[in-house]
Amino acid sequence: MSVFTPLERHELEAFLAPYGLGRLKDFQGIAAGSENSNFFVSLEQGEYVLTLVERGPRQDLPFFLELLDVLHAAELPVPYALRTSTGEALRSLAEKPALLQPRLPGKHVTYANTHHCAEVGTLLARLHLATRSRILERRSDRGLDWMLAEGPSLALQLTDAEVPLLRAALAEIASRHAQILALPRANLHADLFRDNVLFDGNHLSGVIDFYNACAGPMLYDLAIAVNDWCSEADGSLDAPCARALLGAYATLRPFTPAEAELWPTLLRVACVRFWLSRLIAAEAFAGQAVLIKDPGEYRQQLTQRQRNSVPLPFAL
Repeated sequence: MSVFTPLERHELEAFLAPYGLGRLKDFQGIAAGSENSNFFVSLEQGEYVLTLVERGPRQDLPFFLELLDVLHAAELPVPYALRTSTGEALRSLAEKPALLQPRLPGKHVTYANTHHCAEVGTLLARLHLATRSRILERRSDRGLDWMLAEGPSLALQLTDAEVPLLRAALAEIASRHAQILALPRANLHADLFRDNVLFDGNHLSGVIDFYNACAGPMLYDLAIAVNDWCSEADGSLDAPCARALLGAYATLRPFTPAEAELWPTLLRVACVRFWLSRLIAAEAFAGQAVLIKDPGEYRQQLTQRQRNSVPLPFAL
């Protein structure tokens, strides 16, 4: 189970009392997370999710709260932070920053089809359009500079066959660094995987886990989503799913020529980001009862992304 900080019932009851949501009926840890401690909490007035923030700079938490408020105001299905009777949104529990949010309806999709992918593309375009005119600035703690800094040392964990693949990708990031940062920007989810999206039937009903959100090139957010939602078992792109996601997105926000040119590069950049971060997690949590995602999945995708068969549609 991916719960880093266990809770006792009495301490949770004391934490929840100021929200005025009634008696605690039940709570349980959520196994799907890999970076924070998350709990389903059942109270008399409804169902909620409690998050204890385990990773990342605590000074950035007001950014996440403000971003979720902006997206909630734009009518996106996001888990905004609830306030206590005195107006507190960010609090402390078990010596960790803690947030209580409404539990969104729906469940995760394991196998995505073109309809799911189109819904994700529409959602991502709405998120970007809601923030691009007033971007809330936060630099990603796992952005391009982080990849260039961490990549060489993490290469020491790789096999002789894998090292050239990573080195070539890092060289591309270094050479395209300025061009990538010059692409059209907005606020990004930056982690829009299948386990962070909920579907209620065929309807996309929720987007969760904004703790990697930042400001940056919108195309990077798309690359992260396409790599997860539109990849075959061997890491290659599922062309119909990729076209559905990108086409739905472009209907709301057409792409630029610069984005069309850099699209293959951004797909590779997104692979590098998660290959490296999963290598770090695999080492840090080895032997612990924590969900550890396979770094090899993104090494395999990076190999496949050396050739891109699904260009951006309708580049203007």
